[in-house]
Amino acid sequence: MIASTIASKIAIVDYGAGNLNSVKKAFDYLGAEVVVTTQPEIVATAEKIVLPGVGHFSALGGLDNTGLRDSVLQGANSGKPFLGICLGMQWLFEGSDEAPEFAGAEFSRADAVRFPLP
Repeated sequence: MIASTIASKIAIVDYGAGNLNSVKKAFDYLGAEVVVTTQPEIVATAEKIVLPGVGHFSALGGLDNTGLRDSVLQGANSGKPFLGICLGMQWLFEGSDEAPEFAGAEFSRADAVRFPLP
């Protein structure tokens, strides 16, 4: 049963640009213990981290403005399970051609780019 395999505390990072309700509802349905948070201290103590996001790559600047960037990076670098959804996944790259002035997490040595259109 899926619900019984997810029992640890999961921090859903709220930096002002995410589909938070949908993500929380999905984890609630699975019976997971989740918290939606804007607080770096809670992200730092969570067992798992989810970084959702919707919109333009520049919205990830909210991580810098709130102090969340460091706590998310520390958690991911320490080996905590990390799930990036939409912008959260793009954040794993060095940056994006959509907003080159904003730095990503640099887990991948490439930029997020658009798929070429036919």
